[in-house]
Amino acid sequence: MVVIIAGLVFAANFWTDFKWFQSVDYTSVFLTELWTRVLLFAAAGLVMAVVVGASIYFAYRARPAMRPASLEQQGLDRYRQSIDPHRKLFYWIAVGALAVLAGAAASGDWQSFLQFMNATNFGATDPEFNMDIGFFAFTLPFLETLLGYLYAAVILAFIAAVVVHYLYGGVRLQNDTGQRATPSARVHLSVLLGLFVLLRAVSYWLDRYGLLFSERGYTFGAAYTDVNAVKTALTILTVISVICALLFFANIYFKNTMVPMASLGLLLLSAVLVGVAYPQIVQNFQVDPNEQRLEAEYIQRNIDSTREAYEIADSDVQTYDATTELTPEELAEEADTIPSVRLADPSVVSQTFQQMQQVRGFYQFPDVLEVDRYEDTDGNLTDTLVAVRELEGPPDDQDNWLNRHLIYTHGYGMVGAAGNLIDDEGRPVFTEYNIPPRGELSEVTGEYEPRIYYGREGAEYVIVGAEDEYDYPLDAEEDAGDVPTPEDAIEDESRAPNEGDTEGNGEGGGEGADAEGEGEEPEGSQAYTNYDGEGGVPLNNFFDRILYAIKYQETSILLNSAIDSNSRIIYERDPEERVQKVAPFLTTDSRPYPAVVDGQVKWIVDAYTTSNNYPYANRLDFNQAVTDTFTDGSVQEVGALPGNEVNYIRNSVKATVDAYDGTVELYQWDEDDPVLETWMGAFPDIVTPRDEMSDELIDHIRYPDDLFKVQREIMREYHVTEPDAYYGGQDFWEVPEDPTNETEEAEPPYRQTINFPGAEEASFSLTSTFVPRGRENLAAFMAVDSDPRSDDYGQLQLLELPRSTVIFGPGQIQNAFDSDADVREVLLPLEQSEAEVTRGNLLTLPFGGGLLYVEPLYVQAGGGGAASFPLLQQVMVGFGEEVAIGSTLQEALNNLFEGGQGPLPEPDTGDEGTEDEDPAEGDAGAGDEDTGGTDEDLVDALNEAVEALEEAQESNDDANERVREALEDIEEQMGN
Repeated sequence: MVVIIAGLVFAANFWTDFKWFQSVDYTSVFLTELWTRVLLFAAAGLVMAVVVGASIYFAYRARPAMRPASLEQQGLDRYRQSIDPHRKLFYWIAVGALAVLAGAAASGDWQSFLQFMNATNFGATDPEFNMDIGFFAFTLPFLETLLGYLYAAVILAFIAAVVVHYLYGGVRLQNDTGQRATPSARVHLSVLLGLFVLLRAVSYWLDRYGLLFSERGYTFGAAYTDVNAVKTALTILTVISVICALLFFANIYFKNTMVPMASLGLLLLSAVLVGVAYPQIVQNFQVDPNEQRLEAEYIQRNIDSTREAYEIADSDVQTYDATTELTPEELAEEADTIPSVRLADPSVVSQTFQQMQQVRGFYQFPDVLEVDRYEDTDGNLTDTLVAVRELEGPPDDQDNWLNRHLIYTHGYGMVGAAGNLIDDEGRPVFTEYNIPPRGELSEVTGEYEPRIYYGREGAEYVIVGAEDEYDYPLDAEEDAGDVPTPEDAIEDESRAPNEGDTEGNGEGGGEGADAEGEGEEPEGSQAYTNYDGEGGVPLNNFFDRILYAIKYQETSILLNSAIDSNSRIIYERDPEERVQKVAPFLTTDSRPYPAVVDGQVKWIVDAYTTSNNYPYANRLDFNQAVTDTFTDGSVQEVGALPGNEVNYIRNSVKATVDAYDGTVELYQWDEDDPVLETWMGAFPDIVTPRDEMSDELIDHIRYPDDLFKVQREIMREYHVTEPDAYYGGQDFWEVPEDPTNETEEAEPPYRQTINFPGAEEASFSLTSTFVPRGRENLAAFMAVDSDPRSDDYGQLQLLELPRSTVIFGPGQIQNAFDSDADVREVLLPLEQSEAEVTRGNLLTLPFGGGLLYVEPLYVQAGGGGAASFPLLQQVMVGFGEEVAIGSTLQEALNNLFEGGQGPLPEPDTGDEGTEDEDPAEGDAGAGDEDTGGTDEDLVDALNEAVEALEEAQESNDDANERVREALEDIEEQMGN
């Protein structure tokens, strides 16, 4: 019964896997992997069966006709009498079991075999052997794997031969004549030992190439001792091993024990003296006293190879003599160089999305939003926080199999907010919102399908085309309440006002605006729909339902009468997992993101080709390199690379997954990557050429997070390009800890639009900072152009600060914020109230010949429960060693530069008689005597806001009005 049940489960999983690949039109991937595994299973199993089986057969045939009388042989007679009647059965069971085990192990190495069979040259050679790197990446790993299986076969054949010879008297432990083995047994075992030593000779020869991955020296790769001692020793050992193997084979004629024993002695002695002692003497007495000088050449090899393997060799490094002070005149000259800063923190604003756009408790947004770019109605590109409203599952009190898998099948709609705009209450300004979706985003992109059947949340599988599916609540607009739109944003001349959507409700809604007409006629408080896409696997017959009932161990799939031949089962819904499954040779980025592309919501997934066999390139732990406060445990799952260690990585593929029908497309982004070329040879026609990407898709391509984090991890040490400086290690950097988070994780890279020094215009970038090892001041600023339309896309740019200039690092500037008297004067009333203060992302950006820090400050009603959400109330800025705070970025900058006209214009307050006021008087910092209120007034206003927010949870209209009045009172008291 166990075998039958296991067989049924295996068959169900196998066949449903095939049907899944068939449904996504990647059957060739399934069949290529299947037949490669079958071939390796058969080949390895056959080799193991032939080698071990032949050894057992010859051992039995060479058994002595007469065995000497001894207590040992008398004891063995009982075993022989028990085994002989069934020896053929035992023989085939033993051989068959070893063959199956060997075949199963070999089938797991199918990727190594395909790389070997389709190997592509890198067009570059290693510095020691002058061989193409493709040999080390594709050929050498397979040869080492093959050698390992041959080793195993010969060793098992030897063990089996010894057992059979001993059982039938060919090998004797007790013998008065001194003959421990018969001549036939000695010949047989000598041949097997000769084969083993011959394989050892091959292993020694391959180990010479493996020296390029040595960890003996100061850096990774072949060092002085490896090249000048170990390499020679391995060549000598190869020759000695061949000689010893020939001596073992010669024992076929000598048929004594002297020759094999002498061969073994020679082999062991040479291995110790030549392979171990000689290299150690060179290392201890020649290298260690002169390490820096002797290892310089090999350190340089490591530096060059590592920088090339991680694609940082062409980094644009500038020495940046950052200024720490600006005069009002200099500030005026720099007024146009600062782009619109993204103040909205993706990890904080997620709570606002959840409260203002969740609509129903069963919808879900990710803990960390994504940053993309969309045009506004005037054609200006804006950093936009985006997410899709995914369906987590049915309400708790209705969570049963039918609701989870047949009724609540999909999420609904895209939600977006401008990264650089807030309304007068501190809420983000939504560019796409509500159900059906509407807003500036859909006005620009046009109609799109809002339903999300494929995403990162929800049931493992859903069945569509059966029961009517829950689509969206009809009273969603009422639940969403007042949604701030671009019309409600605080006026900012850096962004032209949106002339459309005059009611703040938008006209564009896209296809979602007509969603009621797509499903069934809405009745009651919710609309229903029926899936009409091509996603999922058709349940054409009862046999298919049986397979999926077995796969998911759910009898309801068989018993539900609504499921028929028109139904489809949708599974493998996570976009990252779908890409990983159709392209098992790729590693996916841990942060897929949604975008409206060509009338559909599509998940864009960055995928990497990797290797850990690039000569001399330093290896790193991928998981450790990409871990930061955004990927800490429950916040976001980190995708692991096979083997976890890599020393070569390329973002070679951009993949898309349609959120409605699950279509997976793989696009060749890096057209020069030899690893991808190798895999395309193994899996032809599954990767689409880059020039077939639509313009709209290219607009939403961005530089991937995980690749950037891997590169910055390598850049900590390998920005140093001189071997002597690298050996000293004095200039090594560290990625600073995130000062806004209580954990000790690294500060995450931030997506923002910046004006890089020397650039003609602002660019959408991914940025990070470095501090010197063991210190907190800023050492460098790193950015990569993330605009796919730019000629500099993917160009790493590094601003290296001179050691003589002390620029505050992130931790130091955070301390300055916390200790500055003017800042504390504003923060103290907030912290002493019941409100919860949250520090947003600490952005660093080049400005005015120096580096500007910007950190938004969010205030959330303390004890407000699930109904409260953070509001952006203050902005802290720092330049050099000076810090300031203001209720807006404009005000904070003007306070920072002592009343000089800031880079952002003054808002038009509408007050009479203010046009001729001095900027310094009209923009006084928060907490000054003339701000129009006292700290006590501010505390009272905050407490009033807290009480009002608590009452607002009960949907009290009067309380909502009090919230607005209280927040206005807060702004008045803070001098806004």
